[in-house]
Amino acid sequence: MFSRIFYAVAIWALKLIWNIWFKIEINNKHNVPKHGGYILASNHVSSIDPMILCQGITKGQIHFMAKEELFEIPVLKHVIKWLHAFPVSRGAGDTSAIDEAIRVVKSNDILGIFPEGTRSKDGQLLRFKSGLALIAYKSNGDILPTTITYTDPKHRFRSRVIINYGELIKYDSLGFSDGAPRELKEATKTIRDVMLNLKEQNL
Repeated sequence: MFSRIFYAVAIWALKLIWNIWFKIEINNKHNVPKHGGYILASNHVSSIDPMILCQGITKGQIHFMAKEELFEIPVLKHVIKWLHAFPVSRGAGDTSAIDEAIRVVKSNDILGIFPEGTRSKDGQLLRFKSGLALIAYKSNGDILPTTITYTDPKHRFRSRVIINYGELIKYDSLGFSDGAPRELKEATKTIRDVMLNLKEQNL
C-alpha cells in the first residue's frame, strides 16, 4: 500500500516539476492503452527518460528495468524500488530480470524497457537487444512503441521535449510460433523499424 501511494504522489510531483522546467509536447496520446498488461518500449537518451515517459500514461503503473548498480546506492535504492523499478545485470544474461518482466506484463501492469540497452550519446537509435522480443513472446504482451526527443541535449530551462506514442504493436503481428532465435531477430527488427519511423517524425 505504501509503495502504491508513494508512486502516485511521486508521479504527480514529477509531472508538475517537468512541465515547469520543459515545454513537453505529447503526440498520439490516444494510442496509449487504457489498461495495463503491455510493454512500453522507448529509445534512451537521458537518465531522466523514465520520469518523462510517464507524462502521458494515466492508467496503470510503469515498472522500469534499471541497472543493478543503482540498487547499491543508499536511499536511492529504496526510492526506485518504491517506484517499482527492478534490477537487471546488463550483458550477463540476467534471467531473473526477464522473469520479473514477464510477471509484470502478465499481472496486467506496464513494463518499461529501453531495447537499446544503454543510452545513445548522439540521440541516434542504436541496435536493439533481443530481450524486448523475448519478453513479448513469453508474456504474449503487446508493445507500445514510444520515442522521446530533447531539442536541447543540455536540458536547459523551457527547452522542448517531444514524446511520440506510436500505434500498439499487437503480439499476433510479430509472427511468433516457437520463439526461435530467427523469430526473435525478425521481431526485433520489426519493432526497431517502427520506432525508427516514429522517431523521424520528430526531426
